[in-house]
Amino acid sequence: MHRSIIVALLFCLSCGAAAARSPLVLFTDFGTSDGAVAAMKGVAYSISQDLLIADLSHEDPGSIFAGGYRLYQAEPYWPKGSVFVAVVDPGVGTGRLAIALETKSGRFFLAPNNGLLTFVAEREGVKELREIDESVNRRPGSEQSHTFHGRDIFVYAGARLAAGFQSFEQIGRKLPEEALVVVPYRAAERRGDAITGIIPVLDAHFGNVWTNIPKSQFDELGLSLGEDVHVRIRHGDRLVADLVAPYQRTFGDVPQGRALVYVNSLFDMAIALNLGDFAKSYGVDSGPDWTIDLARQK
Repeated sequence: MHRSIIVALLFCLSCGAAAARSPLVLFTDFGTSDGAVAAMKGVAYSISQDLLIADLSHEDPGSIFAGGYRLYQAEPYWPKGSVFVAVVDPGVGTGRLAIALETKSGRFFLAPNNGLLTFVAEREGVKELREIDESVNRRPGSEQSHTFHGRDIFVYAGARLAAGFQSFEQIGRKLPEEALVVVPYRAAERRGDAITGIIPVLDAHFGNVWTNIPKSQFDELGLSLGEDVHVRIRHGDRLVADLVAPYQRTFGDVPQGRALVYVNSLFDMAIALNLGDFAKSYGVDSGPDWTIDLARQK
């Protein structure tokens, strides 16, 4: 065969391999003070050094609820075909299943079946759910390791999928959609003259308080920018904060140290202090047992 034809064929093959490659996004609660995350990346690169690997977050230790929301916060901005390896896994080594989820939006998630994919599945829809077959999707030589499935199973299987070395159907047996474990939580709702929701996470770096109340639902109160909002925050039955703050477009629309109600980057309502830490100042945390009421100030 003519040398130019061979070169052209090799070029086309390399283009095809590149086209099959998908971003691999790592999300764990391992922190970055030791080598756990680096070990996972090493396993992925041992599958293919051409992988595109990115970090979502490695904080919120052990919080399945907060972890699920972090995924919800970031995943829609990644292209179709992206592979997320999500490991917040207090039940590692127990009978909980290792699963792979393909959403209707065309992204893939490999995670323990413990509720971590609740918010992603709810918003994007479940196209297909599979159990990860550990007989083919376990790092060789790791059979005696039972507490690091992020390295030995999830990233190994995810890297093979992202690199195009296996199809989604080859990951393992198909599961019914109802096999997906979901975390129960309270959706935002209208209660008289108030909208009630929960505080799923904090904007931890700045101390802003995020809610699950969408702007579209808040708009039912008929408030315009600059009008006051009555804010009540509870932890269980205990009232933690009771204040009035204006509904504003951005932080600098109020004086330094003053509270405001605003629309966050997810188009949900949030509370902040301009150049301050609202959560720390008011003793507010997050989770399904933290609730918030937003009402027109009377």
